[in-house]
Parts: sequence; C-alpha cells; structure tokens
Amino acid sequence: MSMDIPPLTTTIHLELGSVRQPYNSARIFGDTGTKFSLRNLMGESGFHFGRVTVLHKLSANQGLRLMLAPLSYSGAGQFAAPVRFQDTTFSANAPTTGSYMFNSYRVSYWSTVHQNKKEILRVGGTLKVRDARIALRQGGTYKESYNLGVVPLVYLSGERKLSERWKLLLDADGLAAPQGRAFDISLLLAHRLAPKTDVTLGVRTLEGGADNERVYNFARLDYLSVGLIQRL
Repeated sequence: MSMDIPPLTTTIHLELGSVRQPYNSARIFGDTGTKFSLRNLMGESGFHFGRVTVLHKLSANQGLRLMLAPLSYSGAGQFAAPVRFQDTTFSANAPTTGSYMFNSYRVSYWSTVHQNKKEILRVGGTLKVRDARIALRQGGTYKESYNLGVVPLVYLSGERKLSERWKLLLDADGLAAPQGRAFDISLLLAHRLAPKTDVTLGVRTLEGGADNERVYNFARLDYLSVGLIQRL
C-alpha cells in the first residue's frame, strides 16, 4: 500500500505478462528415468501468464495475502536420444509434445517489522499449494507425472517510495531444504494513477524443484509483467 494515503483494508493486484524458461530439467521417475530438458523440447520463451494477489489488513501492522498463480504451457520438438519417462521409452528424432503445469496457490500471514515515511518492510510465512504436472506425448503414447502438495515458505515484502507517485515494490517467498527448494522473487515499479489505483511494471524469477525417488525437476522461470493495483 502507498505510504502517503490513508490505510485501506484490501488491495487487489492483477498481473499479466510473458514467461521464459532458462532451464527446466526433469527425470521421471526420479531414480530410474532419463534426465531431459523441457526447455530444449518446448523452447525457451513465448509463454504467457496471469496471477492475482489479494492483500487484506487485519490491523495496522498485520495482514493476510492470498495469491492465485496458475501457469501452464506446451511445445513440440524432438529428443536427441531416447528418453525413459514413467516407465515408457520415448523415441529419439520423433515429433514429441511436452506440457508443463505449475499452478501455485498461496496464503500468507505477515507483520510489519519496519516502517518510516519512505520504507515499509513486512515479514511472515506462506503455505503454498503446488499443483504440478509434466506430460509427454509421442504419437499415440501419452504419459504424465502429477504432483499435488503443500510447501511452507518464508514471506518477505517491502516498499520504497521514490516520489509522490512512484515507488518500488518487493515481493518474495522462499525456502530451501534437503528435499528441494522454492524461490519466487519479484521487483515492481508502481506508478499511482489515482488515490486508489496504481499501474505496475516488473520482473519476477521463480526457481526451484525437488529431487526424490518419484520425481526430479528443477526449473527457472523468468517473468516480465504489467499489472494494476486497486485499493478498496
């Protein structure tokens, strides 16, 4: 929220943009499959995304965040060598379609730990529901790996006022453990159009994955977004 207008109860942030995958490697099953690159199969960029974030203040210094961040895309290519996926072998040099889904639904609790006329820093915790799928299709053969789980993360957000109408926004979730890691970090430039309305332009990086007997998948996704913030 802006630091020079009266505090409001709820803020809605809508984002749209494009996403590219500098790397996205998978091995299914995690201990018996063939490691392959979804980036090489589907391409690096050209995918689109949208997400909705709702911030609701519980008090002057505490609040909740709800985020809905669906993401899915697909692309076609060929494997340079045979790939063992879900106990099925996909041939080399044959048309193959890959699909990747990584929907993220999060609820966070935050508390303000620092605030002055120019800066706000909030710290909290997030419960993330991960709804993920990797699928391959080659001719009449189709196999997929689906994973649904809950992941705890550390939440951090901040604001830095640049002028009467401009500010920088930081929003981040992240945690690392022996089973894997997840980091989602964004930096946005916001411009106030009206007392209750901002437009945003920013970048976001989502990085992480898991390594276990069922699945190996580590990816980095880079986002470029435009958005609208509406305070209610």
